[in-house]
Amino acid sequence: MVEELKENDGSEGRKSEEEMRECVIRLAFGGDARRYEEFCEVVREAIPEGTAVVLRGSSVTGVRWKDGAPFDADGPGTSDLDLTLVGDEVLNFYILDGFYLPGVHTKPLSEKDPDIAPDLIPLREKLIAMVKRPVNIQATRDLVMRIRGDWLGQPYLNLIGKVGDS
Repeated sequence: MVEELKENDGSEGRKSEEEMRECVIRLAFGGDARRYEEFCEVVREAIPEGTAVVLRGSSVTGVRWKDGAPFDADGPGTSDLDLTLVGDEVLNFYILDGFYLPGVHTKPLSEKDPDIAPDLIPLREKLIAMVKRPVNIQATRDLVMRIRGDWLGQPYLNLIGKVGDS
């Protein structure tokens, strides 16, 4: 029975952290690891200490969740980067209308909701200029990220810190 559970733990076909990082560097940073590191450093300088940061979505998996289309299927720079800030303090950056669940999980700061986190707008603009593609910035509590990633199997790449350590 235990062996059966191990065989069916849902991890089959999942990419390792290293494989996801390689995918992100190849797809979103043109294969340039230095650009990836610079991106992470810009984010690190703009967030509260103790905040974990993950990247989710097609830059990590290589395919769009909605329809299975490959990253940048609509042309260079068309796929966005979905950045999630994980922790308690970062939630204070968002206005009340910026939450799906107040105090727990935000909407993404994006073209659709460009003013929901005024203090993060300069960071978003800088990241967009760096990667020449849309960047969305969401915030959530550690528990939500762990549920989405570990229980629901939604892949994410740890960029700064580690989910569960914040």
